[in-house]
Amino acid sequence: MYAYDTVSEAVNDLQQRGFTQNFDAQFDCLVCKDHKLKPDEFEITEVYRFEGNTDPADEAIVYAIESKHGLKGILVNGYGNSADALSSEMVGKLSIKH
Repeated sequence: MYAYDTVSEAVNDLQQRGFTQNFDAQFDCLVCKDHKLKPDEFEITEVYRFEGNTDPADEAIVYAIESKHGLKGILVNGYGNSADALSSEMVGKLSIKH
């Protein structure tokens, strides 16, 4: 696992390592260009959490995602008050488990 100081550092390195698609989280799926991925169609291979030292709005999670269709990309999502409204299935999939 890698260690990053900033979201942009994580995103740049993941892109260089082949995670080139940009995913957006919708209520019950991830969207990338013409693709919609349900929770059972992708795996999260890496997760990086960033906490804002002074501003809670700076809190974010960077996910490295691989789909069963061969897509590799990145999802940057807020957490806490800035988290997107997601289905329970998506929340379960995106939950950080250590």
